[in-house]
Amino acid sequence: MAKTQIPEDKNNRWSRRASNGYENLWIAPISRKILITQRMRQIESSNNEVSQPLGLSLRYFRPRVSRRHRAVALLLSLAPIWIAGCSKTSGSNPAAGAPQAFPVQVQVTPSVKIPDATEYLSILKSRRSANINPQVEGQITKIFVKSGDQVSVGTPLMQIDPLKQEATVSSQDAARAAQEATVRNAKVQLDREQRLYDAKVVAKQDLDNAQTTYDSAVAQLKSLTDLVSQQNVELHYYKVTAPMDGIVGDIPVRAGDRVIVSTLLTTVDQPGALEAYIYVPADRGRALHVGLPVQLLDETGNVAADSKITFISPQVDTDTQTVLAKAAIENPGARLRIAQQMRARVIWGVHEGPVIPVLAVTRINGQFFAYLAVNEGKGPVARQKLLKVGDTVGNDFAVLDGLKPGDHVIVSGTDFLQDGVPVAETIQNPAPAAASAKTNTGR
Repeated sequence: MAKTQIPEDKNNRWSRRASNGYENLWIAPISRKILITQRMRQIESSNNEVSQPLGLSLRYFRPRVSRRHRAVALLLSLAPIWIAGCSKTSGSNPAAGAPQAFPVQVQVTPSVKIPDATEYLSILKSRRSANINPQVEGQITKIFVKSGDQVSVGTPLMQIDPLKQEATVSSQDAARAAQEATVRNAKVQLDREQRLYDAKVVAKQDLDNAQTTYDSAVAQLKSLTDLVSQQNVELHYYKVTAPMDGIVGDIPVRAGDRVIVSTLLTTVDQPGALEAYIYVPADRGRALHVGLPVQLLDETGNVAADSKITFISPQVDTDTQTVLAKAAIENPGARLRIAQQMRARVIWGVHEGPVIPVLAVTRINGQFFAYLAVNEGKGPVARQKLLKVGDTVGNDFAVLDGLKPGDHVIVSGTDFLQDGVPVAETIQNPAPAAASAKTNTGR
């Protein structure tokens, strides 16, 4: 077929021949863009000898189909084939569409002894501790010891300025000496009057007056002697000594401080047994009785010491509305310290009940849930159960409601489970903490 010749027309923008020498390629500058056409359509009619760039214009103005529309059309065309294939597959192998069982580890719920216990704040105090206060007022002139020193009974601790007291003692002693002279003179006078009375020289009244003077002088001498002794004893108070063997505690005063009888100078403590002062609310105070078990807990929650209630106050504190209970604490090795605050767990009783691992429990909106493996005839499936939990027993929760001993609790893969999902059980050995669950309760 002969090629169609297009006459050149310099005024016609559609008839510019390409400079590359190909007669069947043309350049059409539309909107400053070069569109290269590969071939012009053959003129259908032989009468139309003039070339028209219909192919060019039709190609440019052809409506475009988006990729999204093409994808939808493809899916619609393949849908009948896919449906037919699925129907054939399901009809030939009904078991192929059943979901596979999810592998999980389960733990058989044990029944353990769960203590009914409550924790309270307690303060440790020494049963052999002494607060050292001065018995006199004055200025401290010297401190003989330092904190931590081991002292024995009578060891000097501090010296309070005794000059004023020494002057008082000296004055009283001088008065006593003067009174002794008065007594001697009265005695001589009484003896003289007695001889004169025996010689019938003086009257009986003179003898009686001499006797009265002598007795008065003796009584006054005794009073002054006692006063001197009292002042000497008080003079000893100006030297503060240790009342017992022990260790010197903190010394809050310094040399030069003026102290009064209510000033705390230091403490002397004997290491060893302590007492736990437990403050129990008044509403639970009625359940307290001597011999009730008590456990002291350290900062990690472990039991630091075991004891029993030894004293219950008959009165309620008016400020805190608490009842004071005491428990004797043995302190071997001095591991516990005086005035240390610790948590005291009072155990009211023990009961049997189920427990569940803490990690198997999920908290949702303030409620506790767990997955159980339940056999419903076609195999075990996961079922989510609402639980009511109590205190912790080691690494487990004590369950008050929603679980019974023997239930299979799912302890692994709970984040990927849904209610009703088939599961494949692997029974796990019970945790040692749950089996031994002594009295490690408390949240």
